[in-house]
Amino acid sequence: MIPIDAGEPITILAGVHSGCFELFGNDRVRGIADLRGKSVGVQGLGGSPHVFLAAMAAHVGLDPLKDINWITDQSITPKELFAQGKIDAFLGFPPEPQEMRARKIGRVIVNSAIDRPWSQYFCCMLAGNKEFIRKHPVATKRVLRAILKAAELCASEPARVAQRMVDAGFTPRYDYALQALKEIPYARWREYDPEDTIRYYALRLREIGMIKASPNKIIADSADWRFLNELRREMKG
Repeated sequence: MIPIDAGEPITILAGVHSGCFELFGNDRVRGIADLRGKSVGVQGLGGSPHVFLAAMAAHVGLDPLKDINWITDQSITPKELFAQGKIDAFLGFPPEPQEMRARKIGRVIVNSAIDRPWSQYFCCMLAGNKEFIRKHPVATKRVLRAILKAAELCASEPARVAQRMVDAGFTPRYDYALQALKEIPYARWREYDPEDTIRYYALRLREIGMIKASPNKIIADSADWRFLNELRREMKG
């Protein structure tokens, strides 16, 4: 939504799944509100972890621009900074949460697969170039079908998918991959309304000045659910 607000020609097509990020904190952090005055690691400002955390902070009344000490370091990941005790919190994406839990480092403050309101919205959505979608509707639908079929496979055969991820070199750890695939609710693309996700996060990002456009404007100008609605009818559960 941030590049859309900046004028980039992007069209959002569908939600893919929810629940892939987890907030880890040390003993000084027991809730999102405890991030006030704390050091939080992100790979870079404007990236997905930073935007998600900013929205989460805004949800509990924090000003992420003033209340959080953002730590960026290109030479080391936030996960390792946290493991070394140099920051108070970070937002992890698979396989980081699985590794942190296995190493018994820190505590999970928010698990977006199960904790509301985050579990009620998509974390990952599919978008495309606006002009490409206009010129190539058949190809667009084929891509979306492939992505959604892959999500279905992750939900129905996580062991098979985890092994293929290892075989293809995407991750060295089968156990972490399998755990993540079992935990992430991949089948929710059928149930959730992607507009709800846009409305929720657009409101949060607008509150903290990361975007100017209203949720309704983003949906009207930069969302197209035709392909998703067709595939929901065609791909029987």
